[in-house]
Amino acid sequence: MKTTREQSAALFARALKVTPGGVHSPVRAFRHVGGTPVFIDRAEGAYLVDVDGNRYLDFCMSWGPLIFGHSDPDIAAAAKSAIDRGTSFGTAEATSLELAELITRAIPWVEQLRFVNSGTEAVMSAIRVARAATGRDKILKFAGCYHGHMDALLVQAGSGLAGQTIADSNGVPAATTADTLIAPLDDLAAVETIFAAHGPQIAAVIIEPVPANQGLLLQREGYLAALARLTRKHGALLIFDEVISGFRMAFGGAAEYFGVHPDLVTYGKIIGGGLPVGAYGGRAEFMAQVAPLGGVYQAGTLSANPVAMAAGLATLRKLQRLSPYAELEVRTRTLALALQTASINHSAVRINCQTAGSIFWLCSADASANPEAVHAPAQIPLTHARLYPRLFHALLNNGIYLAPSPWEVGFLSTVHDSVCIDTFTTAFKAALDSLSPD
Repeated sequence: MKTTREQSAALFARALKVTPGGVHSPVRAFRHVGGTPVFIDRAEGAYLVDVDGNRYLDFCMSWGPLIFGHSDPDIAAAAKSAIDRGTSFGTAEATSLELAELITRAIPWVEQLRFVNSGTEAVMSAIRVARAATGRDKILKFAGCYHGHMDALLVQAGSGLAGQTIADSNGVPAATTADTLIAPLDDLAAVETIFAAHGPQIAAVIIEPVPANQGLLLQREGYLAALARLTRKHGALLIFDEVISGFRMAFGGAAEYFGVHPDLVTYGKIIGGGLPVGAYGGRAEFMAQVAPLGGVYQAGTLSANPVAMAAGLATLRKLQRLSPYAELEVRTRTLALALQTASINHSAVRINCQTAGSIFWLCSADASANPEAVHAPAQIPLTHARLYPRLFHALLNNGIYLAPSPWEVGFLSTVHDSVCIDTFTTAFKAALDSLSPD
């Protein structure tokens, strides 16, 4: 493929003058992989086309929301129809009601929900509800789990902070995180120790049930169920951050997939069909804390925006109608097996591909044919941060677009067919051939 990206470089030079780092989200900056960000002109199905005319098979898929691929005709038609009726009303409208009814009918542990504009806002609001419902202040989170950029949880948060020498963001007062407790993933004993010391003060435990912001760090069987038992024992709430996994692992997200139901849950990405949406919900007794019913204040001018609601409604209706989850999981495992086989047969580089539903993550591995699964940030091989940038650019030059970060995951959509899997595998083999041992 043509690999010149002169127009992208020119646009990035302009962006640097008017935007911090030239981007509107840190992980877009190519900081972890080097080089210049690719500026995209258009997208359709499984493909991106940049401003220089280069075409890429996309496995980033806007970081997860595009489960039916780019520019899905049904979702696009719903959004365009909504635009024709008005882009924002600032008052009550029916589409958000239909979407809320669809979700609460299908997901028993979400009796009520409130739409917001982002996953960060959803988590912030769910935390506030948990504190109000329990009368407690402390929140327990896990190292490597990212819950948006609210001050109190921006500690050991993975994602754009992964690999930095600082554990949290500048500009966050120490007092803001004083009630945030941190536990390591893959260590239930540590959680039990924290509860033994702080149990009566812990309002909630929040976790990504599929940790996917510092690698794909699936927890061992029974871990989530154990967390649920601990929170019930100590009178705390269990919050699942399903911004990534919601409606992707299953219609009911990771909670349905693993059979562990939270007290509160946050959603984003797929719930908006590719438009900016977040939501938080749970048992009605907890959601009754939210204004105007209760004393937990949360508001937003563009919350339940009618265009985003229409796109989300079209997406979720299509998911219910087609139920693509089993087929997506099979395709993802097929891809992972093909990539791992290619890696095992290659003398220079060894890659392990971890999967969860239609989510995958390429991670540097040791020389064994069956590398140990990675469950926590500390288990990620030191070679990974050095290997991934070279692999990323080798794949990019062979027409494959992945997330420009060693710690971000990839996604399959329904438009990633066997031809796409074969194309990725062929490009992956070529990329391995271009790399020398680390």
